[in-house]
Amino acid sequence: MKINTRLFGEVEISEEKIITFEKGIVGFPDLKKFALIHDEEAGKGAGIRFLQSLDEAEFAMPVMDPLIVKPDYDPEVDDELLAGIGHITEDNLLALVTVSVPSDLTQMSVNLQGPFVINVDTNRACQVIVESSDHPVKFPIYDILQSGKAGV
Repeated sequence: MKINTRLFGEVEISEEKIITFEKGIVGFPDLKKFALIHDEEAGKGAGIRFLQSLDEAEFAMPVMDPLIVKPDYDPEVDDELLAGIGHITEDNLLALVTVSVPSDLTQMSVNLQGPFVINVDTNRACQVIVESSDHPVKFPIYDILQSGKAGV
């Protein structure tokens, strides 16, 4: 399927790559179909990717694997919150967090409190809210990325 996007122009998305958020995402409950757009050559090693809405061409948000900037990221999530996306294992779990990129890049951060959890076997996903002070909404990442500890 071809989609027109604001950031990437016309993009071809194969049906098996469509990710479905049955309940939408926080702030956008009507957006349910998404695709991850990233550098294909980097594959799973891609740093920042974009979660592109297939329902609204203007909507795409930068996301990344939280383990790139916080290797010990392992929030406790109630199994009930994940029930709608199928059985989760270490092999089929993809967790992503949103990246905030303000005009002052030194203020770049990720939201560790609202991760997206994707079952790559079923391509069903949900966004969960983690209730823990260990997982801030604005976790600064600029210095981590600059220090070369991250593979972005």
